[in-house]
Amino acid sequence: MIRFAKEKDIPKMGDLLSQVDLVHHNGRPDIFKIGKKYSDSELKELLRDSQRPILVSVDENDDVMGYCFCIYQQHTDNSVLTDIKTLYIDDLCVDENLRGKHIGKELYEAAVRLAKDNGCYNLTLNVWSCNQSAMKFYEAQGLLPQKICMEKIL
Repeated sequence: MIRFAKEKDIPKMGDLLSQVDLVHHNGRPDIFKIGKKYSDSELKELLRDSQRPILVSVDENDDVMGYCFCIYQQHTDNSVLTDIKTLYIDDLCVDENLRGKHIGKELYEAAVRLAKDNGCYNLTLNVWSCNQSAMKFYEAQGLLPQKICMEKIL
């Protein structure tokens, strides 16, 4: 089942945030420290922010198996960008012990429904090129590159 995250989900979301961080750290230790993207107090604040919905997938015991952090974005009165509403997936993670059970796909599809239900034109996300499994997952969901960030390490 997919539902909006609750305060009781914070400990498991913290565990999952650590799993994501480790993937990024292992892929790019020159950029990512070992840690968590959000503290428990920051997660409490996010849960109160209607512009940053968090979806969770839960099992029959209401235990979190994965999450999808989202952010509504809209560039109004921009001189270059059109005034479209976007749902940006800030982070999507399924517990490493539960991957391969289509939980990620269900979370992604729930985010698409959320975007459509709230009048969004599109859904966007960023994925690090070192995270090949995530890139394959998103490509399998039909996502296409919108822009590419490039770097030269000096």
